[in-house]
Amino acid sequence: MKFSFGRSLLKAFRAQKKISKRIEKAVETTRSRTKRSTFRPAKPILVETTAFGSNPGRLLMKSFVPTTRLPKSPALVVLLHGCGQTPETLDVAAGFSKLAKERGFALLYPQQKRANNPQNCFNWFRPSAVARDRGEVRSIKQMIEHVCERHRIDRSRIFVAGLSAGGAMTGALVANYPSLFAGAAIIAGMPFGSARDAMSALRAMKSGATPPPGGWGRPIAEISPEAKAWPAITIWQGMEDRVVKPVNALACVAQWLEVQGIAENSGRLEEKPWGRLQSWKVTGELKVAFYSVSNMGHGLPIKKRNSVTALRSGDPYVIPAEISAPAEVLRLWGLSRLRK
Repeated sequence: MKFSFGRSLLKAFRAQKKISKRIEKAVETTRSRTKRSTFRPAKPILVETTAFGSNPGRLLMKSFVPTTRLPKSPALVVLLHGCGQTPETLDVAAGFSKLAKERGFALLYPQQKRANNPQNCFNWFRPSAVARDRGEVRSIKQMIEHVCERHRIDRSRIFVAGLSAGGAMTGALVANYPSLFAGAAIIAGMPFGSARDAMSALRAMKSGATPPPGGWGRPIAEISPEAKAWPAITIWQGMEDRVVKPVNALACVAQWLEVQGIAENSGRLEEKPWGRLQSWKVTGELKVAFYSVSNMGHGLPIKKRNSVTALRSGDPYVIPAEISAPAEVLRLWGLSRLRK
């Protein structure tokens, strides 16, 4: 009897152990599935395109095109990141892809490679990178053409904006291809033709660029002598910028006024809660505007109420301020929220 009871107890113990193992396995499987579904990385918002042309500047092409509520002929916004940034960090911090969804336009993000520049800056200071149909400006133009053809972009509504080195490259793109763009924003950038190599670029950024012989308008007039019309240019500068001295923004203003034959004293000055706005119009149409933002360093200003995402992104060059550059330039470009 004792032996029989012992065998029965052993059987029961083994059966219980099997059941326990099965339960543990089931729980572990459930936990694993939950973990995978909870922590599965989000699908990248920006899509990379590898074949868009000869790409002489050896840049990367990334874009975002909303899949819903996109007009038949949408506008295109080209965004150029600054040194140390990537399209992803800039997009997360500034929320451009969210704005593209709300307002129905396509986004193009050219991206620099560290193989081209160790600091991940666009090479705005190299003549070979910014000469018409050469280097990086040609690569970006090829990207624009690719997006236009693939998504039937309204070619009368192509806009470009850039921060820091991207701002300087924005000026180079407009100088080379003025008829391509309907509007441009140079944010903490440099005037076109203000440097010829990395050393002169650093000196100009730190101390202020020296005007070339013939004035700031001459480098642009030489590269595009046939240009008759220019897109509206907005220039943005934090007045506490320690990376790009604010005097460079004044040089940018002088450059775009001079090339269009606009007298500097014909502008209008307005005091704003966030700083100063100077604007120049011809027959009621905005040609040049200068946004000098008080108490702001080197970067892109966004409204303080929208700054939580920017702070979480860890991008130090997207800065909470009393004005939002993305919202303001989209307003000027007529890219309003779509009606439901």
